[in-house]
Amino acid sequence: MSASHQARSVARLAAVQALYQMEVSGVGVEAVVREFSDHRFDRPVGGEEGETLAGADETFFGELVRGVVDQQRRIDTSIARRLADGWRLERLDATVRAILRAGAFELARRPDIPVEVVINEYVDLARSFFEGPEPGFVNAALDGLARDVRS
Repeated sequence: MSASHQARSVARLAAVQALYQMEVSGVGVEAVVREFSDHRFDRPVGGEEGETLAGADETFFGELVRGVVDQQRRIDTSIARRLADGWRLERLDATVRAILRAGAFELARRPDIPVEVVINEYVDLARSFFEGPEPGFVNAALDGLARDVRS
C-alpha cells in the first residue's frame, strides 16, 4: 500500500471516530477537528502502544468530517433511500452511521476516488469494528449509493 493510500486510510478511520464522537457527545465539527489535530494524530489509539493515527492525511480528514457535517441532511436522505422498508437511519449503530456517512460523502463529492476504493475502504473499516453482518450491510448500502450518485 502506498504511503498516500495509507495516509487516506488512516484519515478515514479518524473521520469515522470523529463523526461518532460528535454524534454521541454533541461536540461541534471545528472542536473535534482541532482535538484530533492537536491530541490524536501521532498518539496511541485506545491506550494501546504501537497503534496510532500516525501518518493520517489531516487535510483529507478535515475535508471528510467537515463535508459530512455540511452535507449531512442530503447524505442521510440518500442513505435512508437505501435502507430496507421499515428501517430508519436512527436504528443503525452509531458507528455504522458514521461509516455510511463518510462513504456516502466520498462517493458523492470525490469523483476522483474510484468507487471500488471507497467501498473497500469503508467495508474494511466496518470489519475492524464488527464481526457480524455489518460489513456486508455497509458493502450493499455503499454499492447502492454509488449507483445512485455515479451512474
